Amino acid sequence: MPIDTHAPAASRWAVFRRVLSPTHVAAAFWLAFVFALSRIIVWQAQTTDPAEWLFSLARYTRQSMISGLSILLCAAIGEAALAGRSLGNRAALGWRALAIGVGTLLGAALRYVVAYAPDFYEPLEWPWLVYTTSLWWLLGCSGYGLLHLAQIERASRERLAAARQAREALAAQQMEAELSALQAQIEPHFLFNTLANVKRLYDVAPGRGRDMLASLIAYLQTALPGMRRQRACLGDELDRVQHYLAILQMRMGDRLRFEIDAPAALRNAEMPPMVVATLVENAIKHGLSPLPEGGRLWVTAREAADGRLVVDVRDDGRGFVGAGGSGVGLANTRARLAALYGAEAGLSLESVEPRGVLARVRLPLRWVADGHPEEADVAARDAMPASLA
Repeated sequence: MPIDTHAPAASRWAVFRRVLSPTHVAAAFWLAFVFALSRIIVWQAQTTDPAEWLFSLARYTRQSMISGLSILLCAAIGEAALAGRSLGNRAALGWRALAIGVGTLLGAALRYVVAYAPDFYEPLEWPWLVYTTSLWWLLGCSGYGLLHLAQIERASRERLAAARQAREALAAQQMEAELSALQAQIEPHFLFNTLANVKRLYDVAPGRGRDMLASLIAYLQTALPGMRRQRACLGDELDRVQHYLAILQMRMGDRLRFEIDAPAALRNAEMPPMVVATLVENAIKHGLSPLPEGGRLWVTAREAADGRLVVDVRDDGRGFVGAGGSGVGLANTRARLAALYGAEAGLSLESVEPRGVLARVRLPLRWVADGHPEEADVAARDAMPASLA
């Protein structure tokens, strides 16, 4: 965090501790040690006694450390005094330079006291005082400038991280909005086609139309509550598909035959709502319904060798004709899978011999427990309660 000159007065102690931190104290020590070492190398070049050399190094390090800590202490006090006050850049810069100047004078005075107390047999020499204070004032200003630049850089990184988090949150909200829009396109696409079938039956066989409408109402009463969820379970989706196919079978009669096969252990697997229904509707509309004799539809679910859930919708209809699987329903289904699972999920279409189309959905195998999707892997499935198996 940079030093905040507009912080409330209650934060002055925090500003003081931030400047006079153990990290900065350690940096001051190493600066004093390097400075003392350079002086010893120059001043004690002719010394051959290691003990005298080490004693001089320790003494000069101590003296330099006094100046470094004095400057750091006065800088911390100065920054704490600035906290909560609105000053211009020049005024704040002048205040900091003054704090460093006070620190250098304090350090020089303490160095004299520590070196010559209690007898003070050597008088305080003004040339030494001017030289020492000027040198350490320049060192203090340089060090404080580097510290301030480091704090500004750290603040910039924190602002970038906060902006990145805000952008990710906004992207997540946009994703949810896109999912809702895509789902809103899929639901009418399914429902309007079903109602069109009811209308057609009313024109040719009113009795069967009333029966089909009653079945549709019963289906919607169970299906609509789950349509607005982004995720549901495979069992519920297969039940809805079975109701839907039963309704269509009332219209198509022997022209529609279907089978639904899924292991009981997979019925609690996570599945986005209306994905399977969209594939079934697409297979009937483009594959089976155009044929005078109709055909058969298979809906199967299994766990693949790579641990993903695979749902197949296969028909023996007329195969790829016209758009070849580029309709709105399939496009929206692909977009939903990509938005929910990214590269882990996908929808593929392929021809089947002698005729027909296989639509295959692959997505991560996750479990839905008490209406809340949870991640699960193959090993975790062995620990599932019996009610979920």
